Amino acid sequence: MIVKYTDKELELLARLMRAEAVGEGNLGMLMVGNVGINRVLADCLTFKDITTISQMIYQSPGGV
Repeated sequence: MIVKYTDKELELLARLMRAEAVGEGNLGMLMVGNVGINRVLADCLTFKDITTISQMIYQSPGGV
């Protein structure tokens, strides 16, 4: 499945991945990105209102 995104959302996701896991290396940052995208794609009660990368990043409480 593909998630539609804007250039700004791509930049935000990259910044989130780096901020959350730069100390874990590329694999750690990749895992953070995977969790974020899974939240956008998830069809469950916890993330039912999360349909874009921006919504995932700015969800309340917290983000990835």
